[in-house]
Amino acid sequence: MASVLIVDDVDINRMILSEILNDTYEIAEAENGVEAIDYLFNVAELPKAVLLDIMMPGMDGYQTLEMIRGNARTQHIPVLLITAADAKSNESKGIESGANDFITKPINPDVVRARVENHIALAQYRQSLEELLEKKTAELIAVHERTLETLATIIEYRSLESGAHVRRTCELTRILIGAMLRDDYFNKQLLKQFPNSIINAVALHDIGKIGIPDNILLKPGRLTDEEFEVIKRHSTIGSEIIDAIAKDATDDRLYLKHCQDICRHHHERWDGNGYPDHIAGEAIPLAARILSVVDVYDALVNKRCYKPALSHEETLELIQKGSGTQFDPNVVRVMMTVADKFDEVRLSMGDSEEDIVTTALN
Repeated sequence: MASVLIVDDVDINRMILSEILNDTYEIAEAENGVEAIDYLFNVAELPKAVLLDIMMPGMDGYQTLEMIRGNARTQHIPVLLITAADAKSNESKGIESGANDFITKPINPDVVRARVENHIALAQYRQSLEELLEKKTAELIAVHERTLETLATIIEYRSLESGAHVRRTCELTRILIGAMLRDDYFNKQLLKQFPNSIINAVALHDIGKIGIPDNILLKPGRLTDEEFEVIKRHSTIGSEIIDAIAKDATDDRLYLKHCQDICRHHHERWDGNGYPDHIAGEAIPLAARILSVVDVYDALVNKRCYKPALSHEETLELIQKGSGTQFDPNVVRVMMTVADKFDEVRLSMGDSEEDIVTTALN
């Protein structure tokens, strides 16, 4: 049976309302605002509605309502304020404070029952719509992500890469972000950016390769300066692809923003000497600064057609040398705390001798 909380400092008022509703609902009572808040914040199962008297000593109804609306757990509970019939100003203030409706004194039992029932039904309907919307939104985002990740893998194969590069960079990013979430410097920054969206977006970092001619993308050996200028365009091409997708998207814009930031800026440098926009320091999106370290690590420890694979230790040394010039020094600092886990990924997911690889863009 659904429950209703009645909050009133007058015993007789609580008794009257309880008598009206107890055939349909379990009744909980509180004598004042403080007692009501303590109940709401600690009860295992929240009541379906709160009947709240305005005029109470200490914490009045408005203050109590403000605390109910200010708490994420209780903010959507229907609250009906109990007010005197001639106190019209109470209704204006109550609406501004977030009240759902009013019960006026003297109390009419039929009105009380109808209003409580209607607001509980409305709240349940709204909750079901929100749950349905969340489900459909999650499904749309999943379809978007799977489609884009499939495209990213196709591009890896077009580049004559094994496809493992995408999987490794995603896994390395997951490890690094996990460490950054435990780091005081990065914790709040990352939580605001939904770190799982960054991890998922990493798969698309080289999607712009689709616009690079085969004779350059598949060239064995080092590129000329002119060819390198062409291949650098993959960052802007990738950004433009994501931008075109984002124009029609409404449900996963944060994920697509991370995709765009990573595609365009993962070759920027901390000192401003990267490409394509030559931005520096924290002007480079955090997602791109993370991927920059991850991408270089993976490129160095795996064999490429123009170079042998470097050891884990040699790679760490080069990344540390680039700290503060090529890389965000704080990202490098945190990366070093999980360097052993990076090595585990290298050993378990590294390219085999049969894998065909192409020129890395670092």
